[in-house]
Amino acid sequence: MIRVLIADDHPVFRRGLAGVLAEAEDIQVVGEAADGAEAVRLAEHHRPDVALMDLHMETVGGIEATAELREKAPQVAVLALTMATDAESVHAALRAGARGYLVKGAAGERILAAVRSVAAGDTVFGADVAGGLVRRLVEPHGRRGPFPQLTEREREVLAMMARGWDNTEIARHLFLSEKTVRNNVSTIFTKLSVGDRARAVAMARDAGLGNQTGPPTT
Repeated sequence: MIRVLIADDHPVFRRGLAGVLAEAEDIQVVGEAADGAEAVRLAEHHRPDVALMDLHMETVGGIEATAELREKAPQVAVLALTMATDAESVHAALRAGARGYLVKGAAGERILAAVRSVAAGDTVFGADVAGGLVRRLVEPHGRRGPFPQLTEREREVLAMMARGWDNTEIARHLFLSEKTVRNNVSTIFTKLSVGDRARAVAMARDAGLGNQTGPPTT
């Protein structure tokens, strides 16, 4: 029996996914988490074989939770299940320790097969992301300037952080929700291997980003 933990901040999606997994005789859902911190706690308690992890959740995101699980419960195989299809997000998830990456909306049979594969020690990528990952791997180094591991949006957010803008100001300027900005900032920390905003800002300024100061003008 493959023991599975589901981590997603949308309860309707969690219930639907649990229903898909319940159809398989060899899979058992042992817990459901609404954020990354709860996912880590439940994983330490239930010791699942696989954690189905959304990357973008409130409070603690899936990438941070995946990295923490790698330290605290390395036997748990994390399968990222998210809306993001860009190669940079895939790369960040893999660096954190994920063993697979599927896009939400994948067919139920595809999810079941992926759960079985990562539980067996294999690495799984959905067709939606595999092509972009290959392109990133073969892209010549240095083509994209500083911080090539970041997406264009993440570099834009990092530059605004380097100018001293807070998340509210960034969200207003880019016409994004504050949750989206928080998720971007969290992903930036993971990709740059830093633990706080001050270190990320220092790296950005050293690289020449954020040569303006003060909040955005309206």
